[in-house]
Amino acid sequence: MSAHALCGPQPSAYFRALSPIEFSLGITLNDPADAEKKGQAEAPALPKDGDSSEPYQVKLDRDDDPKHLSLWHKWLAVLTISLSSLCATFASSVASFTEAGLARDLHTSHEVTILSISLYVMGLGIGPLFVGPLSELYGRNIIYRTSYVLFFAFTWPTAFPPNIATFLVFRFITGLCGAAFLSVAGGSVSDLFDNHNVATPMAVYTISPFIGPVLGPLISGYVHGYSYLESNTDWRWCYRVLLIWQFVQTVLLFTCVPETYAPVILKRKAKRLRKTTGDEKYYAPLEHQEHSLFRMILFSCYTPFKLLFYDRMALALDTWSALLLGILYLAFQAFPIIFEDVHGFNVQSTGLSFLGIGLGMVLALCTQPYWNGLFRREAKKYNGHAPPEVRLIIGQVGAILAPLGLYIMAFTTYKQVHWSGPIIGSIPFGAGVYFIYTGVFTYLVTAYRPIAASAMASNSAMRSTFAAVFPLFAGAMYHRLGTVGATALLAGLTTLMAPLPFIYYKIGARLRATSRFAVAD
Repeated sequence: MSAHALCGPQPSAYFRALSPIEFSLGITLNDPADAEKKGQAEAPALPKDGDSSEPYQVKLDRDDDPKHLSLWHKWLAVLTISLSSLCATFASSVASFTEAGLARDLHTSHEVTILSISLYVMGLGIGPLFVGPLSELYGRNIIYRTSYVLFFAFTWPTAFPPNIATFLVFRFITGLCGAAFLSVAGGSVSDLFDNHNVATPMAVYTISPFIGPVLGPLISGYVHGYSYLESNTDWRWCYRVLLIWQFVQTVLLFTCVPETYAPVILKRKAKRLRKTTGDEKYYAPLEHQEHSLFRMILFSCYTPFKLLFYDRMALALDTWSALLLGILYLAFQAFPIIFEDVHGFNVQSTGLSFLGIGLGMVLALCTQPYWNGLFRREAKKYNGHAPPEVRLIIGQVGAILAPLGLYIMAFTTYKQVHWSGPIIGSIPFGAGVYFIYTGVFTYLVTAYRPIAASAMASNSAMRSTFAAVFPLFAGAMYHRLGTVGATALLAGLTTLMAPLPFIYYKIGARLRATSRFAVAD
């Protein structure tokens, strides 16, 4: 499965952590400072392991290679990373049913409490720009452990906030801390498995960030409903449950996940050899590279926005995927209106209404073997080098399913229609979201391969922006237009974007040939 991650004269000096898609496609990035095609310069290759001209350069032996860990250990690490990623996105939506209690206890308005979701999501979007470069210098494990310890520590002020300002500030900070698992973790999965066996564990990991936002309101609805129902502090138990989960994940990250980033493993091995042999000549390639962390982060920050400003195809696809995530997060405000106000659901039942979206995503995931076979057949037609536009075929299915699901939801939200109607409509919407993300993400990575990490970063930044903004106007829109009109408006917007995968499938190669950033055939 493919889902969802710098430069200079020195090799890998400015790498940015790759997304799960980039790893699953077997792509290795070495982004040049000048991202334009005609100005790119290939970075010199690192000396190969075992090079006779470099007898003191350490190499990765079988005992050092994370790919040779036992199968159960590798899967334990994958499941730990996946659950940590799920927890990070779950934390974004767990706030959805705490807003009434938050407004009451901290003496603020409902509109302000919605910022608890918006600010967290913004943190998730900004964080990868910083943790990506750090992981390429210091390894994956130190990023995981540090970020999760901070994630756990900074969640305490959200569980016991003295005022709304403190609560919102720490919601943003916890979003930043949780972002490591949306940009770095895919690398660990690829480090643990070879190309022939990586698809299944990568599928397990990449579905987790999508399931997290759906699981949040489901669990928070029950926690909120059953914990101290008559108490003024019942909403705090949503964050206390989150704290318990974070603590468990932190322990697992320290005990179950080994370092998997080969350059850092070699660096530690060289340090160990120098200490045990007393010979200072032993070295790892990472130690002989010049690094400027400031330049790495600067490049990681400005290149994604340069792509958005100068490439209309990337901008259109990023807008499409951002619209979908915005609608998904808007649902955290819309579903209570649809199911509580119209159908008389309680909080627990409203949380369960999100199961339709989750079911759609899981059903779509189950079709991945078919798409893998389709892409292999398409690749054979082009002698193993299919054009990037082939990846948009799966997006074409999603382009139909997503608006179809929203239209079904829109016209089944009448009070006289059974409550199961909107939930049934949310199933094709959830499936469509999965198909669209898979198609768009893989297309961006393959079409913009020289700057694939930046292409994914631009998409992530725009998605986070939409996801942060849409919940803020959801209530006003649904109260002004009604449940039918507001949902139909969203369906109409997705309908307007639906032709994109069909258009780019036909003319994408021509557009890539004129792009400053994309690869040409």
